Amino acid sequence: MKKLLKSSKAPKAIGPYSPAIEVEGFKKIIFLSGQIPLDPETGEMVGVDIKEQAKRVLLNIQALLEEINLSLENVVKNTVFLTNLQDFSDFNEVYKEFFKEIYPARTTIEVKGLPRGSLIEIESIAVEF
Repeated sequence: MKKLLKSSKAPKAIGPYSPAIEVEGFKKIIFLSGQIPLDPETGEMVGVDIKEQAKRVLLNIQALLEEINLSLENVVKNTVFLTNLQDFSDFNEVYKEFFKEIYPARTTIEVKGLPRGSLIEIESIAVEF
């Protein structure tokens, strides 16, 4: 069970993420390596803009979790790497299509470059409840 943690003495989230979450009674923790927007069939990069690439990355994360009978609901933390923080709003639009409240805790970092010229990479931590 995930529970949103917030405090009147700490700032509210400025996007689709939770400042902190508490997880009780989980069976195991799954650490997903950073995913970039690669087509699972061809291994080639997908998308030319952040929305297309973010969607592919999140679909790849979803597929990995489904392989072990989990879903995005099991994700408790995401670390997002963007090559341009100007893409933050567009990324959030896509992100909200995949994650619902209670959103995972999240860190978003701007980086100089990512593998294969990707605009985005996401690593995740999921738990089995």
